[in-house]
Amino acid sequence: MKIIIVGCGRVGEQAARLLDQENHQVTIIDQDESALERLGSEFKGTKLKGLGFDYDVLVKAGIQYTDAFAATSSSDNANIVAARIARNVFHVPYVVARLFDPQRAEIYRRLGLVTISSTTWGAERICELLTHAELDPVFSFGSGEVSLVVVELPPQLVGRQVRDLTVPGEVTVVNITRQGKAQLPLTGSVFREGDLLHLAVAAEAMNRVRSLLGMGEGG
Repeated sequence: MKIIIVGCGRVGEQAARLLDQENHQVTIIDQDESALERLGSEFKGTKLKGLGFDYDVLVKAGIQYTDAFAATSSSDNANIVAARIARNVFHVPYVVARLFDPQRAEIYRRLGLVTISSTTWGAERICELLTHAELDPVFSFGSGEVSLVVVELPPQLVGRQVRDLTVPGEVTVVNITRQGKAQLPLTGSVFREGDLLHLAVAAEAMNRVRSLLGMGEGG
């Protein structure tokens, strides 16, 4: 994946390193050249000095060809502006914004912008949200410890039961939309072709979900 990260503070730097180690094509933007230099020579991605919400800087970073975008600077306003430009102007498929103010985070989650607000788990969570592209997070609870994701039922689960996709404390099927109608499933409910699933997933269980959905290879 081609990924742009705005902000090379603690969270942005760590996220850039993690994604770079997973062989994603990472570009990180920051006004402070010394912050970019902390990534060192082992960082294989691109380091770009500039404002992360500047149109020309974003174009130089290749945002028009970008698969995912994370705004992780220390400014809520800058992150909101950058994330909205990425999503609304350049139509980047996967956008995450780091926000310090939980009230703002809630407002923008309601508007469909995926946000995170904790620095302790933020970098790993950003990587999960950006790279688990097959899972579409529509809402985060608390500080992102649990996400509600939407996924089309994969062919290999047709005829299986809800209990086969349930892991206590990690993964719960909370809704099945079938032929445009939503239903609350039972553990014995049988999946059918064309089902759209809403799953409640613990942050640390994203890889487990991918495995259960058969997304582990080539995903």
